[in-house]
Amino acid sequence: MLLIARSLILGILLFLAFVFAMVLCIVRPMHRDNVHVIAKIFASVSPVLGIKVITRYVQPDVVNQQNIYLGNHQNNFDLFTQTSAVPKATVSLGKKSLAWMPLFGQIYWLTGNILIDRKNRSSAFDTMAKTVKKMQQKLLSVWIFPEGTRSRGRGLLPLKVGAFHTAIAAQVPVVPVLASCQKHIKMNRWDNGVVIVEMMAPIATQGLDKNDAKTFASQVHGIMAKRYEELNQEAAALMAKPSV
Repeated sequence: MLLIARSLILGILLFLAFVFAMVLCIVRPMHRDNVHVIAKIFASVSPVLGIKVITRYVQPDVVNQQNIYLGNHQNNFDLFTQTSAVPKATVSLGKKSLAWMPLFGQIYWLTGNILIDRKNRSSAFDTMAKTVKKMQQKLLSVWIFPEGTRSRGRGLLPLKVGAFHTAIAAQVPVVPVLASCQKHIKMNRWDNGVVIVEMMAPIATQGLDKNDAKTFASQVHGIMAKRYEELNQEAAALMAKPSV
């Protein structure tokens, strides 16, 4: 019964969110803050799913500079958890195939997000170059899921180097944004506990060149993986308390 009721409520809320997003994109297509506004709307839905999202910033002022944000991609619930941390003047990098998804794909493009063809290596590198140019022209930050696919509870997967090539080319820091494990979330469970979303401290790219991208990606993966486990332990401890 809860699954049906929650699905209906979620469906209605998502429909209203999509309508609002469509109007917003028509009124101000490709605006630099569209993604931030729509992300906040999706994040506000988390209580409907029984999720308590704790969002925090190691260095709050980091959002006032240009960055490449590195999010861990777990499952569809990212849409309601990680979105709580999306700053202003930020767009995301997504698969080109998203453009063909009815309604969602068109909104995703009109909000100003960047589409990349990951199957075409030359096209992907061309998109990365255009991403750097767009960042410089519009003073944007870019949100990337560097694992390239959903981890589905398998921990932090290896990070693809494209995000690091982009950060090095743009000479901006990478800022990991981690959400604690979400594999416990179920649509038919009333209380889905806690998810901690933490924007970590920026990691500088100054002095690095394209030949350093692979090593840099490995170093950042180690930092993120360690913190991810710590956040999981913290979230588990919070959920073990009767008051949560």
